[in-house]
Amino acid sequence: MLENANRRTRAGRPHGQERVGFALDPVAAAPDGERLVAPERRRGRGAVSNQTGRFEAERREPVDDGWGSLESLEPFKTEITIERPRSIITRNDSPDLSFDRSINPYRGCEHGCVYCFARPTHAYMGLSPGLDFESRLFVKQGAATLLARELLRPGYQAKPLAIGTNTDPYQPIERQHRVMRSVLEVLSAANHPVGIVTKSALVTRDIDILAPMAAKGLAKVAVSVTTLDAKLARSLEPRAPTPPKRLEAVRLLAEAGIPTAVLVAPIIPSINDAEIETILTRAHAMGAREAGYVLLRLPLEVRDLFREWLLTHRPEKLRHVLSLVRSTRGGKDYDSTWGKRMTGTGPYAWMIGRRFEVALDKLGFNKERTRLRTDLFAQPAKAGDDPGQLDLF
Repeated sequence: MLENANRRTRAGRPHGQERVGFALDPVAAAPDGERLVAPERRRGRGAVSNQTGRFEAERREPVDDGWGSLESLEPFKTEITIERPRSIITRNDSPDLSFDRSINPYRGCEHGCVYCFARPTHAYMGLSPGLDFESRLFVKQGAATLLARELLRPGYQAKPLAIGTNTDPYQPIERQHRVMRSVLEVLSAANHPVGIVTKSALVTRDIDILAPMAAKGLAKVAVSVTTLDAKLARSLEPRAPTPPKRLEAVRLLAEAGIPTAVLVAPIIPSINDAEIETILTRAHAMGAREAGYVLLRLPLEVRDLFREWLLTHRPEKLRHVLSLVRSTRGGKDYDSTWGKRMTGTGPYAWMIGRRFEVALDKLGFNKERTRLRTDLFAQPAKAGDDPGQLDLF
């Protein structure tokens, strides 16, 4: 009803006005063609639309009124907002995660990976999980100071801290803001264990910190490699480093003595699943000795964003890909059940798991798992402390 009303009044709408309505399911609210942002406005981005976040009371869509009003809209540019959080360590009790605490130096991610399961979190900021997620970024200024403060809390017990589990800590804005490096400096000074996940070659910048930590058993890095196909990578993850640069990062990290893993993630049915063995072979040759994978996840808005990506870049595979995805999720687009959400279920998911296991065994991956030490942790010194003054309490 609302959609039809909007269509009837479009011709009489003032020049450049946005169509506004109550929030609706993004797939039912408008045809695919009306949701998509013009290619020249989203060049170099992963998502192809910018639908309103699910918590908003209204849904806004720019509509051409017949006078070329959309042609005057500027391309999406990266905007940075400084955030000053009250705490920096996030805790979880998920039984299918190997860590119970993590740090995310940034909100949003300029890499623009269309499949990113973190996209729905941008709706908490009143922004779109689509193009907003990769162009309107938040920097957690003072993260290192907050971390030092939290490590000083009475009774704090060190356990491996995961970084990069939500958005990439080495995304392009890290070159300027260096939040990740400042966090590593605090962890290094306190001998606190850390595990990093990234798809950026920028991680090699911090080898000078990570190598000494790794020598003590305090650091390891996992590099995500989704595909070796440069053309596919440009559309799936447009602002992430190229696959060769990521493999080179694996080599440099391994040569520096830092335990390095490769993540084939996500595995997308009929898109990159044929590359599993090739990616593992190349990564092993570069020095990676541990490996893992994650099957494509489509929670909340990611479902529609990925569907739009398929319509734009692989329309001939849309039905086949989504059919295979549903076959791994009990007939649904996504199943968030613990123990199933990472690897899926069903014959196709079983086949992927067995292929991965055979490749790991053949290449010699995961013969030993790096376990980070926690016994070396020492709370960082308070600002102004005299290192020669003994503690009385």
